[in-house]
Amino acid sequence: MKKALKPLIAEFIGVYMLVFAGCGAIVINALTSGEVGHVAISLTFGLVIMVMIYAVGHISGAHFNPAVTIAFTATRHFSPSKCVLYIAAQAAGAVFAAATLRVMFGNVANLGTTLPSGLGAFSPYATASLMEFILTFALMFVIMAVAKDTRAVGQMAGIAIGGTVALEALFAGPVSGASMNPARSLGPALISGELEYLTIYLVFPIAGALAGAFVYRAICGCGEDGRPPC
Repeated sequence: MKKALKPLIAEFIGVYMLVFAGCGAIVINALTSGEVGHVAISLTFGLVIMVMIYAVGHISGAHFNPAVTIAFTATRHFSPSKCVLYIAAQAAGAVFAAATLRVMFGNVANLGTTLPSGLGAFSPYATASLMEFILTFALMFVIMAVAKDTRAVGQMAGIAIGGTVALEALFAGPVSGASMNPARSLGPALISGELEYLTIYLVFPIAGALAGAFVYRAICGCGEDGRPPC
């Protein structure tokens, strides 16, 4: 197998498992009248990210998220020439996973499509947009700290990143669906046909990830050579 294909396959598999397990938990929860529950759904998203980081992080870097890939590219941690290929692999993984769920269970719960709940003082669109921006800002901030800062990079990255995903899903899932990931939202939306609010989940996670990456870079300090360690 060509070396260039291996990271793309790893990204495809990582996002496939994210959507299949995480959105699958939402679908099964609907089919069983709530037997899975919100807490278990949130933990599923966090745990699948954690295990896939450990499984293929050494192959692809375990982005599993177009917003992360774009933020890494903008901060010069990733090659612009690979950025589009990574995003294509991530989107394909999400679409194939959502299609798998559709074949297995039908269009139950819109296949876990992320939608605004209407909670909050603003319009559903504005509240969900702001929430996705903040959530992805925090996620990317953590990713930069544990995956790119040379003072902190280590074997705890999967736990820290997966834990952040689970934490944010636990409290923000009922507001915006806690996507933080354009691919995770794109796949179920395309296959279920629920496209009304998709723009929120494509635009604001990317904006949040860019902000999180640049803010962390601004405060992380410089190494002994005078260059930022992140």
